[in-house]
Amino acid sequence: MAVASQDRPVALVTGAARGIGQAIAQELAGNYSVAITHLETRPADSSFLAVRADFRDPEAPAMVVERTLQHFGRIDLIVNNVGAIASDGPEVFDSSALREMFDVNLFAAQGLLAAALPHLTPGAGVISISSVNASMPPAGAALFGASKAALELWTRGMAKELGPRGVRVNAVAPGAVNDPQNPRPPELVGEFEKLTALGRLPSPSDIAAAVSFLAGSGASFVTGEVLTVSGGYRL
Repeated sequence: MAVASQDRPVALVTGAARGIGQAIAQELAGNYSVAITHLETRPADSSFLAVRADFRDPEAPAMVVERTLQHFGRIDLIVNNVGAIASDGPEVFDSSALREMFDVNLFAAQGLLAAALPHLTPGAGVISISSVNASMPPAGAALFGASKAALELWTRGMAKELGPRGVRVNAVAPGAVNDPQNPRPPELVGEFEKLTALGRLPSPSDIAAAVSFLAGSGASFVTGEVLTVSGGYRL
């Protein structure tokens, strides 16, 4: 694995061994040297710096930032893609599982930002992967939606905090993604497609393209925004 040139920007993408995260890392690789995190799934692409991290551990964010800086010497973009979901219907209260979900979906983003902030220069960015469930909570997963709603509020708050430093903070909210690596049952895909204006579900590459746009110069005056990428789900 080649070490990045000091003048090449560096992107850190969490949860990027497969699915949306993998697509984001591959999309960004054209313009960035890329560090990714993984947990159970070993990444197949050896061109990325791969760091094993469990974001349920409060020490993980600082460790990931340190490893990235040791290898590349800089961080220019953080993509908070890692996520967790726990059953949270009205009859459920598994406090440990629910806390772990918030640790991964919300607090990990704060931990990464706090650790990386001394090294972020004007022009750097933070992009978080939210969900349409932040505003349309699904049955049986209201607290998952709440964790993503909190992530969106955090996004707006950090955009205000970091704007004077020249650091932009945005989010992407996918609809139900059809990931070929983890396909949904055809009947469920059909039901989602009926609720989507464009008549299909987004793919991981659709989400990656939105992240690439927000990271690029074309969005240099965009901060504090949540870009919904759902094909018009439930319009």
